[in-house]
Amino acid sequence: MLDVQSLDLHYGAAQALRAVSLKAEPGKVTCVLGRNGVGKTSLLDALAGQHPVTRGTVTLDGSDITTLRPYERARRGVAYVPQGREIFPLLTVRENLETGFAPLSRDQRSIPDDVFALFPVLGNMLRRRGGDLSGGQQQQLAIGRALVMRPRVLLLDEPTEGIQPSIIKDIGRAIAYLRNLGQVAIVLVEQYLDFARELGDYFAVMDRGAVIYACGKADMDEAALKRALAL
Repeated sequence: MLDVQSLDLHYGAAQALRAVSLKAEPGKVTCVLGRNGVGKTSLLDALAGQHPVTRGTVTLDGSDITTLRPYERARRGVAYVPQGREIFPLLTVRENLETGFAPLSRDQRSIPDDVFALFPVLGNMLRRRGGDLSGGQQQQLAIGRALVMRPRVLLLDEPTEGIQPSIIKDIGRAIAYLRNLGQVAIVLVEQYLDFARELGDYFAVMDRGAVIYACGKADMDEAALKRALAL
């Protein structure tokens, strides 16, 4: 389980996160919601180790990873699919997927069958350059690369942004499949409430760097959730 307690994060004098706490459990999807600029990406950057936090703790299965660097967190099983995908445009699809081998031991360096089962288009385009793929295909590639790492925690930053509806459905099915395996804790940053509500088990709404509303699916007050999103 990923346990985040009272995170503060600053960019110079500007405070991006304010006492943010949340949990992500294996087999569950924790959805982080909110408008642009409220700190959602900063939170994922903090969880991935991309930016040091000012205060607070991040623990994974009881081990404190707050001060670990990104590659050390990757070795612990934290995989990050950033906003904008950040694939390598000049590498082939296969080569992009194989960059996920970096944190793995030699005996684990293979592409899991699940990657091609979830995203069959990748199997048909292994020799194509990543830059030649459509935006939706690149998003599938970015998620597939993260899955190559055999993650224990999967961080997804707005995977539906700018993606055509058919591929959004494919991504939703992939997230549901991974959740149902019961082995991966998923943190999903999302702006589209319908997509998040369909997949989420826990919900946290952010505004001005803080969590202003949190609930589980069973006790969700949809009116309160929508009011928080409208702030």
